[in-house]
Amino acid sequence: MYTALRSTTITLVEILTQQLENDPALRAFFNPIDGGNMVVSASTPQEMADNNLAGLSVWLYRIDRDDQLLNHPPRRIGFDRRERRSLPLRLHYLITPIANGNADGNGPPLEQSILGKALQTLHDHPLLSGVDLQDDLAGSGLEIAVRLEPLGLEEITRVWDALEQSYQLCVSYEASVVMVASDAEAGLVSPVDMVAGQYGVITSQAAVDGAP
Repeated sequence: MYTALRSTTITLVEILTQQLENDPALRAFFNPIDGGNMVVSASTPQEMADNNLAGLSVWLYRIDRDDQLLNHPPRRIGFDRRERRSLPLRLHYLITPIANGNADGNGPPLEQSILGKALQTLHDHPLLSGVDLQDDLAGSGLEIAVRLEPLGLEEITRVWDALEQSYQLCVSYEASVVMVASDAEAGLVSPVDMVAGQYGVITSQAAVDGAP
């Protein structure tokens, strides 16, 4: 399904939202029942700032093809049909806490607490599956691994340069493998009519041992 990218992002946003809203120290900022107005958003940090939003940006900033899985043989779905290969992808998310100069003086400390909670959440949920999966991934039986990427300052800085913003506290996470299924019809293959085993007759022990 081509909605796999969207569904993966929604899954990450949902699990982070749940954990932030339920955290005793952060629920006052994120839980609407307690008067919190911070959000977890798939928007870029700049888009959140432009819309006067604070909280956590979970922005999909890069997509890579997984070349190793691309070469896996397609699955046979019938005696004469074989599904088209899916496109295996690795999704890279920039996760940025945004306090927007919190009026209570909690700017940088609050951002560090939010990011710390995000790191804890994804460390405790390195494999998203089952009830974690949202949107079109729900009930799919798929598993998506989430890992913290060891990107250097130069690599992260290039992302902020592309946003035309000054560097902010952030981390990068990879979600893999996300499969985008083909929309093409299943390919026809020749059905297997008969399986014949090959056999031979051993005429002497010398033939077994390889002697002349």
